[in-house]
Amino acid sequence: MLLIRGAQVYAPEPLGTRDVLVAGREVVAIDEGLDPRGVEIEEVDASGLLLVPGLVDAHAHLGGGGGEGGAHTRVPAVSLSRLTTAGVTTAIGLLGTDCTTRSMADLLAAARGLEALGLTTYCYTGGYTVPPTTLTGSARGDIVHVDRIVAIGETAISDHRSSQPTFDEIARLAAEAHVAGMMTGKAGLLHLHLGDGARGLDLVRRALLETELPARTFHPTHANRNRSLWAEAMALEGCPVDVSAFPPDGVTPEAGGCIATWYHAGRNMRRITMSSDAGGCIPTFDASGVLLGMEVGSAATLLPEVSRAHQLGVPLSLALATCTASVAELFRLHGKGRVAVGADADLCLLDASLGARGVIAGGRWMVKDGVPVVRGPFEAS
Repeated sequence: MLLIRGAQVYAPEPLGTRDVLVAGREVVAIDEGLDPRGVEIEEVDASGLLLVPGLVDAHAHLGGGGGEGGAHTRVPAVSLSRLTTAGVTTAIGLLGTDCTTRSMADLLAAARGLEALGLTTYCYTGGYTVPPTTLTGSARGDIVHVDRIVAIGETAISDHRSSQPTFDEIARLAAEAHVAGMMTGKAGLLHLHLGDGARGLDLVRRALLETELPARTFHPTHANRNRSLWAEAMALEGCPVDVSAFPPDGVTPEAGGCIATWYHAGRNMRRITMSSDAGGCIPTFDASGVLLGMEVGSAATLLPEVSRAHQLGVPLSLALATCTASVAELFRLHGKGRVAVGADADLCLLDASLGARGVIAGGRWMVKDGVPVVRGPFEAS
């Protein structure tokens, strides 16, 4: 058992100064002056710290991404501590451009490996390509038959690296995701990679107008890739929108700024999520599609973008929800994204600058005093 005393709790709603009691993998009490007796218990003084839900990163290349510049540009798999030191306790893994030398089997193995070390992991089926790369022969089959697979993604549109899918193909994939979600109680989403192409969100707008599918089925990501695309996302009605916590470059709209724009425009804050693109390639191409350079996405950008949104006037609870409660609700991840009695004991202790000082996943310490205490077997200590 673990008793965290005197933290400022954001559930993500502000609860004030509270003690939080953890038993096993679950939060069992939240109150003032908790005093459990007759049991062996670890006590932590969290005075001056914020206690928030563990982050839910809905877009992470757990097995690595990249490869657009040749085999030597394949990004290695994401290590456990790269996620936990960023406050991430739940991650949803995906394939990207390369669905040829990387496979669903490889992604599933990477996810299982991280879960064995203490993280909670899920996967999308597919990747950039249409038809999608699958395990069972169909995207619906993957979601229905494989417990860890919850949605389809990241299917690429408006990008020179995509399969140039037609409207009918995107609508059919979305229908597969939706019905699979109905059959299983899983997310049942189509997670759409957005590129820099002029078509932008055209296919999503058409799907919202021309199909009977619920708007929540479509989850376009990288919506802040450029200013024109972000303007389209702001005008989009009904469906959730995901912004990427790209490393600041002075050109790409920053995720925290976009969250603030969304908030000040009076938009529904439950419809905006933020993910990291951890392990993914963030490339620069010339006009003919030749790779000029690349960065690698990192989960370490999430909390700074939460802080940026808060500095721009977004209540901390709502900024945090973009990568905690709102994501968990959208993806139907019960017990995740909240600090609540009966919820999973996935918790972060943050300092005043929102740096992760302590991270608990499933009731187990992963990070203490900002230092990882659990590492993967091949991580340098």
